[in-house]
Amino acid sequence: MFFSLAIILLGGLGAGALFKKLRLPAIIGMLLVGVLAGPCVLNLFDESILSISADLRKTALVIILMKAGLSLDLGDLRRVGRPAVMMACVPAACEIAGYVLTAPLFLGISRAEASVMGAVLAAVSPAVVVPRMVKLMEEGRGTDKSIPQLILAGASCDDIFVIVLFTSFLGMAQGEGIKAADLLDIPVSIVLGVIAGALCGILLSALFSAAYNRGHYIRNTAKLVVILGAAFLLICAEEFAKPYVAISGLLAVVSMACTIKLRCPA
Repeated sequence: MFFSLAIILLGGLGAGALFKKLRLPAIIGMLLVGVLAGPCVLNLFDESILSISADLRKTALVIILMKAGLSLDLGDLRRVGRPAVMMACVPAACEIAGYVLTAPLFLGISRAEASVMGAVLAAVSPAVVVPRMVKLMEEGRGTDKSIPQLILAGASCDDIFVIVLFTSFLGMAQGEGIKAADLLDIPVSIVLGVIAGALCGILLSALFSAAYNRGHYIRNTAKLVVILGAAFLLICAEEFAKPYVAISGLLAVVSMACTIKLRCPA
């Protein structure tokens, strides 16, 4: 297990640095290490790592979305307004429509299967979008018109929109049809996710402020552990609430990070 972790960490970072030197995206090198060391090529990974690969990927996604939330400026999003909402659904909807119209012609599949394919391929990868947009924000490129913030916010909501559509299209492909309640899950999960994350962020920021006012200094590393633990609880809350109401745990993580940044700027 430890050898597999060493390959993932050292090999991924090394390949990423090498590809940066070649003026290529670092993520390509990381993906290449994963493919070569994976079970389909060299098979260097331990079975214990492969069995928890889904959890590792979700953990990485939570960390990436926390970084996105801590980098977002809510004031910029307010200035952008409607386009920020449109970015969350219009690009994905256009991609899915393109697959539905063209995939049956070129691939010989049904419209229902084409819609499922479109929902899979239309999803935006936060692992690609978030680091690049954060870098653009740090460099000040496009920030006068809030372009990186717009794309960052849209990418955070895009996955929720696509995941709900994928579930609906999959049911349709299996002959179950599309339920109106499934489509209502999109706005409900977004709103409840934002509210849950904001409440969690308010509680954490109040905790940190109260400790500071009483002279109890909390190290930044300890704050990071607390925030990360709260993010994992929000992801678990999505699973617990799933039978009753739709809540986006991923969007809740972004909302929590935004709230903490707003209330604890230092």
